[in-house]
Amino acid sequence: MGCTSFGGPVAHLGYFPDEYVKRRRWLDEQTYAGVVALAQALPGPASSQVGISIGLIRGGPWGGALAWLGFTLPSALGLAAFAHVLQGYDAAGAGWLRGLLIAAAAVVAHAVWGMANSLAPDKKRASIAVAAAVGVLLLPTAAAQAVAIVAGGLAGALWLRGGTAKRVSTVRVPMRRTAAVASLLLFASFLLGLPLARLLHPALWLETADSFYRAGSLVFGGGHVVLPLLAAETAGAGRLTEEAFLAGYGAAQAVPGPLFTFAAYLGAAMDGWLLAAVGVIAIFLPSYLLVLGVLPFWEEIRGRPAFHSILAGVNAAVVGILLAALYDPVFTKGVRSPADFALALIAFGLLMFWKAPPWAVVLLCAAGGAGLAALG
Repeated sequence: MGCTSFGGPVAHLGYFPDEYVKRRRWLDEQTYAGVVALAQALPGPASSQVGISIGLIRGGPWGGALAWLGFTLPSALGLAAFAHVLQGYDAAGAGWLRGLLIAAAAVVAHAVWGMANSLAPDKKRASIAVAAAVGVLLLPTAAAQAVAIVAGGLAGALWLRGGTAKRVSTVRVPMRRTAAVASLLLFASFLLGLPLARLLHPALWLETADSFYRAGSLVFGGGHVVLPLLAAETAGAGRLTEEAFLAGYGAAQAVPGPLFTFAAYLGAAMDGWLLAAVGVIAIFLPSYLLVLGVLPFWEEIRGRPAFHSILAGVNAAVVGILLAALYDPVFTKGVRSPADFALALIAFGLLMFWKAPPWAVVLLCAAGGAGLAALG
């Protein structure tokens, strides 16, 4: 699955039931629906969390870890290798890079469109999304994103009442609840302890672990929403050029598997293979710990109507955060001329109306960018 699952998280969530519900019969459709709902409620990459959950149900904590490894390793290795290929290459002004930036604008715009239709379809949720976007645009910091998510949850609790609880078949998880609680405590310990360790012992690997762990812990909505956080911690901190950052983001659109493996590229581009491993483990570790900690209790949590109101508000805020990210840094860096905008519109149309796979659109935009550069 990690070698063949192109198309992003929505496509991944379509591949999983074909393989694990229909063909292998590892879980039934109701259990799979409950697992998908859990992934949507937790911060981090949804499709990876679904894969971890399937592995956990099938084989306990080790099963979850091996499921994550199988789904993540192919794209992580590919992106780390791509970072090494780019070492010493001056990407500034390259036509193919210009095309990748344009492709990123089209892909994120497509993600915003789809998420807005499903997560902010009415006046109240759309208003939460707009408020979150305005706040993040005026205060473009990681803290502002966290505040927007919390505020969205509070607005949902107060403004979006009346949701109904959903029940699913009992999810049998082969682990004790005491181990689940320990996983949640470990998640919180890393979230609070890594910033302190970074202050006491300044080192690039600790700074990377802290930055990427926080990104995986605090970002709802998947890979595109994590872009501003990772940009601030790498290119924004001077550890990586802006061109190299966006070249890797474009490449991440063209590989199978979860988009969060972009962390492997960033680590390798900053300091080789070891930092690539630190980056990819740090950004996925929160998801693993949260799935282990929450899945055994999920049916009980999901049975409370108040939870659905809070989740609706959080999801609407995520749409706003993604909308802000579409403007800056994606649109401001990638679309700088009418020709760029025309190519972005073509790419968006291919994604939106022709259902073209993202990797094909990325390749087309890379070629188009090279052509625009040749024309001057």
